Amino acid sequence: MREVEHPLISPAIGTRRTLVSQHFGVAGAAPKVVLQASLHADELPGMLVLHHLRQLLQQAEAQGLITGEVVLVPMANPIGLSQTVLHSQLGRFELASAENFNRHYPPFADWLMEEGHAVDTRLGADPQANVATIRAAMHAALDRHPPVTELDSLRHTLMYLACDADVALDLHCDFEAAMHLYMEPPCADTLLPLAALLGARAVLVAEGSGGRCYDEALSGVWWQLRQQLAARHGEAFVAAHPFGQGCASTTVELRGQTDVRHDFAQADAAALMAYLVWLGAVKGDAPAIPALPCQPTPLAGTEVLQAPHSGVLTYLKQPGDDIAAGDVVAEVIHPITGQVSPVVATVAGVLYARHIVRWATTGLDVGKVSGTRPLRSGMLLSA
Repeated sequence: MREVEHPLISPAIGTRRTLVSQHFGVAGAAPKVVLQASLHADELPGMLVLHHLRQLLQQAEAQGLITGEVVLVPMANPIGLSQTVLHSQLGRFELASAENFNRHYPPFADWLMEEGHAVDTRLGADPQANVATIRAAMHAALDRHPPVTELDSLRHTLMYLACDADVALDLHCDFEAAMHLYMEPPCADTLLPLAALLGARAVLVAEGSGGRCYDEALSGVWWQLRQQLAARHGEAFVAAHPFGQGCASTTVELRGQTDVRHDFAQADAAALMAYLVWLGAVKGDAPAIPALPCQPTPLAGTEVLQAPHSGVLTYLKQPGDDIAAGDVVAEVIHPITGQVSPVVATVAGVLYARHIVRWATTGLDVGKVSGTRPLRSGMLLSA
């Protein structure tokens, strides 16, 4: 294992934070797979999963079994980890800017069409050569748009590590949740086997969910660039200069914030290792891919259940439960009047996430049910 320290821009005199990446295999070997944990720094299950995965990779490396390049970023957000306020970890938003750590990643497709740097003049008829050209152009675009702030430098470094990856896995969790994944449609063939190995209860699919999060910055550039080339030169140009989905990237939600358990983490690490074997990054017997425990559904079809008023929140349904339209998922109880208000699902699906608090404010997002028909449009992610 080769460990690399990446200093971030210092936000103030006398302070400096460092991002660490751990590299297995030979740089440049294919496939390249990047796995990072806890970009939202208060979402810790991924750190424990990568702790166990690292041990498996070290054993494989000692046996000469790593045939691709595997990069771990076991602690993807040192900025957020430093934000402990009154004994509470504030790891979703940077306090200095109020920006979500998983938003505002580079608009690569736009950068690759900038005047004087457009990639279209360097594309040819060879799809694999075109993928390599686009990846090199992404690195060059990052060099051309240097970071200014500490948060910029974190995003910049994470992108530099992953923009030439074949697969990138961003390990998160929700408040209280069943295993679920977010992905873009062009990535499904590559990523659904991972969802099956992890036993996902929901797979939420969207072509651009809004906010330019980490995984969509990496997977979205390929279909977005194809659209921009077609708009500028026509569909015939795109057909004559083909390239595939150069990166399949997903957000893996490893259950809930308190599910930091060795048994879960060891099972998840074993599933990730099996997936690395399936991808060909690690040598071994190809794993049997089990049946996916759910059907992929549109992220736009998720029903976000809300509290009708404030009060004590109690749940009648558990994460991972199948929900029928009309089911009461939770109740909000007014502690003074005794009013009990049901929170009712209007769609059928899976309750894949719910809140961790038990005092509801009016309008609180109580839970999410994976419906099959689009209900929403525009920005599909929470703040």
